[in-house]
Amino acid sequence: MSQSGVFVLKGDEALVPMLPAQFEAEVDFQRLLSRFPSLLVGDQIDPENPRRFILVKPELSIGHEQETARWSVDHLFLDQDGVPTLVEVKRQTDSRLRREVVGQMLDYAANFQSFWSAERIASAFEAACSQAGTEGDAVLAEFLGPEVTSEWFWTAVDTNIRAGKLRLMFVADHVPSELRRIVEFLNEQMSPAEVLALELRQFAGQGLRTIVPVVFGQTREAVGRKQAVRGSRWTEERLMAAFEDKFPPEVCSVAAAVMDWMKGTGLPIVFGTGRENGSAYPLLKPQGVAINPAYLSTEGKIWLQFKSLEGKPVFGDMELRRELLRRFARVDGTDLKETSLTGWAAVPLARVAADLDGSAKLISALDWMVRQVKDAP
Repeated sequence: MSQSGVFVLKGDEALVPMLPAQFEAEVDFQRLLSRFPSLLVGDQIDPENPRRFILVKPELSIGHEQETARWSVDHLFLDQDGVPTLVEVKRQTDSRLRREVVGQMLDYAANFQSFWSAERIASAFEAACSQAGTEGDAVLAEFLGPEVTSEWFWTAVDTNIRAGKLRLMFVADHVPSELRRIVEFLNEQMSPAEVLALELRQFAGQGLRTIVPVVFGQTREAVGRKQAVRGSRWTEERLMAAFEDKFPPEVCSVAAAVMDWMKGTGLPIVFGTGRENGSAYPLLKPQGVAINPAYLSTEGKIWLQFKSLEGKPVFGDMELRRELLRRFARVDGTDLKETSLTGWAAVPLARVAADLDGSAKLISALDWMVRQVKDAP
């Protein structure tokens, strides 16, 4: 009997040799990945900050020009930083596992930005959770943890899509050398997109199965380039340095006042991981539900996320959202309108600086926002 060099130790007595075994059908791959996203082995993708994945939807349609469903990618996952990960599965017996599947994946990537937005992905995720009998908000909250809000996450997804920050992953039970070289070449050349291949080797013996995942494409050159652009969590020092680099002193003064206000609330401050723009906001959790009505951005704005508050505690009440908008609108020249209550809006810090009492008005609006949450039953 040929040996694979893979064994399972049963207790202290029995050593079970595991022999190479094939997946019976491509659908076996797909079901396995849908149930166990950890098979994407995020620690091999990024050892310093291991990737974690949540499934949005299997068989995701991607359109082209007037065709709304020209292609279908096997899986769409998101990692914890909101990076869309497109997964295409092929068995080694599939003759398309070389050039054809590469062209197919590049078609997906090229058209993904045109046909998918964070809002559409969020809707697809909710629908998939509902179909599975689970609650989308609860599934996402468990994935993100207590310090990250869903509003921040979907904003990150939107930012990544617009920036072309995608992860393309080929999955097979055997990655041929030709595909491996193509993946390594693409991963070195494409930025900020990432191209990888995942080999899922299966071994079986005495009713047991062992899956051994191996990621290809992480050459030294590719890793160096990706690290140069990969977002890491911002800090107060980095945030204020970005303001000082981009804006005049009066705008930096407003940003500093907002940061001081955040620290004075006694609430945890959540910093974003955007590659180009940093963000920060106080963690608000009425009734245990994290919300993010307003956040400071190095774009030089306070972003107001009214739409994200629909159906949430406290500011799910339209009248409270309307009052919050009125309070921010007291800053001269903000041009906030009633229509913003069902979408997103921004208060430019330059407008705040131009208003003689702008900083006081802004801090007053933020204070009122936090007070409503703290005073809620």
